[in-house]
Amino acid sequence: MEFVTAEEKIQLEEKLKDLIEKRPIITLRIAEARALGDLKENADYHAARDDQGLNEAEIRRLEERIASVNVANADEIPDDMVFLGSIVKLCDLDDDDEDLYKLVGESSGNFDAEEIEVTVSSPMGQALMKARAGEEIKVDLPRGTKRFKIIEIL
Repeated sequence: MEFVTAEEKIQLEEKLKDLIEKRPIITLRIAEARALGDLKENADYHAARDDQGLNEAEIRRLEERIASVNVANADEIPDDMVFLGSIVKLCDLDDDDEDLYKLVGESSGNFDAEEIEVTVSSPMGQALMKARAGEEIKVDLPRGTKRFKIIEIL
């Protein structure tokens, strides 16, 4: 069972809508390429068919995902507990470096944000989930174990 925020579910639905709207454009590309003749050596035709296959696969994946996700209700979560959608200030206990982290269901790919996105399925996300302000967490990373202290939940 996968949890997402209401905002993340809206983003998934918008992405699905955009992909569905691409269908006629891709179909038109295929028809135009087919009209050029010999399909065996028609690179435009094969590229358009590949795009169509990828687009349809992504549509199916998003439809299945949207159907199976649960939207986390922020009202039911204690204020001092880290949960999906929480932004937390962590202190790296090895070097006293402080950073903001946001616990998300799926990364947006936005690297310009003030906080570092951490997915629930990642080692950091698993360590953060349901932790409380003031607690120390251990995160098993490929380069070894790191320890953090949860300074505050914003």
